Amino acid sequence: MTGRPGGRDMNKKDKLRECSDNADFAIMTQVRELRLAKRMARLGTETAFEVLVKARALEAKGRDIIHLEIGEPDFDTPANIIDAACDALHKSFTHYGPSAGLPQLRKVIAQHVSETRRINVIPEEVVIVPGGKPIIFFGILALVEDGDEVIYPNPGFPIYESMINYVGAKAVPIRLREDLDFRLDVDELAGLINDRTKLIILNSPQNPTGGVLEKKDIDGIARAIGDRNIMVLSDEIYSRLIFEGEHHSIMSIDGMKERCILLDGFSKTYAMTGWRMGYGVMRADLAAHVARLMTNSNSCTASFTQVAGIEALRGPQKSVDAMRAEFKKRRDVMVAGLNEVKGFSCRSPHGAFYVFPNITKTGWPSKKLADALLDDAGVAALSGTAFGDFGEGYLRFSVANSIENIEKALGRVAPWVDKNL
Repeated sequence: MTGRPGGRDMNKKDKLRECSDNADFAIMTQVRELRLAKRMARLGTETAFEVLVKARALEAKGRDIIHLEIGEPDFDTPANIIDAACDALHKSFTHYGPSAGLPQLRKVIAQHVSETRRINVIPEEVVIVPGGKPIIFFGILALVEDGDEVIYPNPGFPIYESMINYVGAKAVPIRLREDLDFRLDVDELAGLINDRTKLIILNSPQNPTGGVLEKKDIDGIARAIGDRNIMVLSDEIYSRLIFEGEHHSIMSIDGMKERCILLDGFSKTYAMTGWRMGYGVMRADLAAHVARLMTNSNSCTASFTQVAGIEALRGPQKSVDAMRAEFKKRRDVMVAGLNEVKGFSCRSPHGAFYVFPNITKTGWPSKKLADALLDDAGVAALSGTAFGDFGEGYLRFSVANSIENIEKALGRVAPWVDKNL
């Protein structure tokens, strides 16, 4: 057997030297510093996925875990939408499409938003992206600079604050108040607006609280902004999941359309979370820049899923109505049950599929209680602090699970609390 160049067999000394060299290389590799960009230290995360991983690990050890942590409908995507995607695959919708989205879906979305928000939207104002988050990501990247201020709801979807911090802006929280059914105080918002305010983020129906902004809130927010050149990112991903009242969009207010980015999508309404498809509606000149960010990151959204999106919006809507009705039943069971638990008090949310009970009377911090319920009772929930500092004193439970499992979870939480608190 030949070893070293020249055909000479490796002797014992050569072998020892090579082993030593390999060991030295391994040590050098291990101690090299990973030099991350400083901005990565400002990037947050979404705790729901971390808790899901922990819950799955407990299940792998044989534990029975009830999942009330993840914000995902437990329904299957409607069959007509799946069939449309399969048909699209067979018709060669497997190639690149335009970065802003397929023209036929942009047209359908423009028509849908025009009808539902009672405004005039054209296809050039629509950008289709893989999920809802890219609209948050791209919108903030395109508009917000170092030193700007962005007002965002707290407790709120954690990616808002994460992205604001990431771009070097100042994150300014507007508290969602339990005594207002987790709506914001418009006067308080007005007091936060100043010359450095670049963007205001709204979310209704709201994650994690289920709060829904009323028409008077939307009107008041528009008045507070006045004629200032401030953009609004209106996250309306749960707009079809309202149990009481109506959905109101600030984009519908006279004079606000050109200052709004509307975020919506298919994940929550049509149980299409894994399909990764959302969209933004915004003025055409901004849409062109957001499409350029798509070109530089994802190239485009998958073509066959966009064809399925056309069917979702144009096809039967009975599945949406049925899912909303079922979520309402589950909400009622969950709220009633939590209000029977010692130290818990829970308002009835008006939208989305979450409940946000107040647990301050238990005397436990939110994170500690959420961890204990998972570890000891086998019920996966999220700490309110996963959604910002103002979430302390609350937990978030998703009702995207069966009534049977919700009742089973309540049957575990109540006795655990009685025993341990």
